Amino acid sequence: MEPIRFFNRQNGQIETEKVYGESFLRFSYANPLGALPLHAMVKRAAFSRWYGKRMDQAETRSKIAPFIETYHLDPADFADAPESFASFNEFFYRKLKPEARPIHSDAPAVFPADGRHLGFPKISAIDSFFVKNQRFDLGKLLADDELTSRFADGTLVLSRLCPVDYHRFHFPCAGTPGKTRQIDGPLFSVSPIALRRRLAYLWENKRTITRLESPELGLVLCMEIGATCVGSIHQTYTPDQPVGKGDEKGYFAFGGSSTITLFEPGAVKLSADLLENSAKQLELYSKIGTPMTE
Repeated sequence: MEPIRFFNRQNGQIETEKVYGESFLRFSYANPLGALPLHAMVKRAAFSRWYGKRMDQAETRSKIAPFIETYHLDPADFADAPESFASFNEFFYRKLKPEARPIHSDAPAVFPADGRHLGFPKISAIDSFFVKNQRFDLGKLLADDELTSRFADGTLVLSRLCPVDYHRFHFPCAGTPGKTRQIDGPLFSVSPIALRRRLAYLWENKRTITRLESPELGLVLCMEIGATCVGSIHQTYTPDQPVGKGDEKGYFAFGGSSTITLFEPGAVKLSADLLENSAKQLELYSKIGTPMTE
């Protein structure tokens, strides 16, 4: 199977992703023999809770230093020293120093997370997602007829977080967020390895939706998508209290996952490099706080 490649906005290069747990993912989603354990165990919430609890154990601290070295993380960005974390999970959802992720002041909306991003200016026109002829089902994703109609011709950005990424997610613009609504579901992987086989994992998985009322951009939907080995999705914001662009919204416990940001029709124009690479089904790597829109 072809490797996962993405365009790195920081250096202007196409890179090949170093996938955490790659052999497990490829067996589960690309090998016919992986179908049985995938559906019998891996997709189930109990499996992810079990794995998350394992990562909460004190002995997992020994994994932190090798992980930092293998994936070339910079401890200077961390708000706390690596040796201060009580477990690998605590390190996984670490905070960063504010100066490590400056928020772009001019862009109307910024990426809500570190990750690899795909952007689509008109949701109803999406006909290719990682591979040709995979159509996006907004109705099943939102499970809300009114919102589905309102956003059908709107703009969508999928931000995929790998296990090696900073795992706190933020608000893409200023506004007032409401309460988060959770939609229960299984926990399949949302890696391209899995989504190339079945895009529907995005709207079948456990997910959350928050309505953000923005004075400048109208109603914005902020979603978090659960995935295999994501122990939980934690919201840290206070509903009905105004937030600034780039303010923290919450964090994922152990595992890779995704966020989805939806804008109403005509509310934003996505950045040129995001549109260019997405048209080639190539994700754009960029960090939280960098421009999502022009």
